[in-house]
Amino acid sequence: MRLLNDFISLFFPRTCMACGNNLFNNENVICTSCLFHLPKTNFHNDKDNPVSKVFWGRVSIKSATAYYYYRKGGKAQHLIHQMKYKEHKEIGIFLGELYGFELSETPDYNTIDTIIPIPLHKKKQQKRGFNQAEMFATGLANSMSVTMDSTTVFRDVETSTQTKKSRYKRWENVSDIFKLKDPDILKGKHVLVVDDVITTGATMEACVQTLQKVPEITISVASIAFASH
Repeated sequence: MRLLNDFISLFFPRTCMACGNNLFNNENVICTSCLFHLPKTNFHNDKDNPVSKVFWGRVSIKSATAYYYYRKGGKAQHLIHQMKYKEHKEIGIFLGELYGFELSETPDYNTIDTIIPIPLHKKKQQKRGFNQAEMFATGLANSMSVTMDSTTVFRDVETSTQTKKSRYKRWENVSDIFKLKDPDILKGKHVLVVDDVITTGATMEACVQTLQKVPEITISVASIAFASH
């Protein structure tokens, strides 16, 4: 089998999604060197981290975290771009599985029951072919051994892109865009709402506000990356 894999790799080399170099047999999606150098935040170990502070005084959440820092021109940005626009869904699943193992060992997150990806509007999802947040959620759910729910929260309104909008304009753009279907499914549960990048937190805030209508719910949030200002 190894000889076959080596033969195949001569003609169809597997490359690292972060740097483009060939992967070794024991590597998957991202090479060991890039995994080591990606800018991890370790926010899940700090209750009062910068992602949590984004939501202070805005919505009530238990915990908030992000796996990496999002820096312009950095490897985290490149990975997310590869996932969203080059259809490399495996990046989101792989990063979700990695982070899920870390979150499972953290008291604030080892009580998660369900993972909910921020939904795309159905027209946007049809155009892109998939929801990048759902890929991350799938990976997290796999390694945390919990359910992933991509149907209870849905996006009822198609919005314009958030890029280059001010914080207020971002919030105005996404307020009241989410709706709940069968909210009793989430009653009394600890849910983790996830997205690819958190910047101002406007989209996440709107989704959390919708989820807070569910009785006895506990909400935490996470993203692949955090774009600090």
